[in-house]
Amino acid sequence: MAKYECTLRGDYDQALRYFHEGILNGSMSASFEEESCFQSFGVRVTVRVYERYSMTGGNRLSMTLTLMGDGEKLYLSGITAGGSQGMWLKINTWGEEAFLDILRDLARRW
Repeated sequence: MAKYECTLRGDYDQALRYFHEGILNGSMSASFEEESCFQSFGVRVTVRVYERYSMTGGNRLSMTLTLMGDGEKLYLSGITAGGSQGMWLKINTWGEEAFLDILRDLARRW
């Protein structure tokens, strides 16, 4: 499992669209699986789950993206899971890190 978190500034809808398109365009096998959206007192939260095939792990792995917005203040969290090998120990987590690197790069360019 790998995690990335940061704070950003900008338009919530534009940021959500930017990260969504960037993740899907960042990997040939990436797919959007499901989402949950919530809004209360001006604060918005979207949780989205993406999957992709990991060549290094020979399996599929997921990334959960959470975007929270309060006006122009944005909070972004990405957590990957499922790309390791091994029954008792996590071996070969390169696929998880590589998937998360897509999100990291997008956040840096935002």
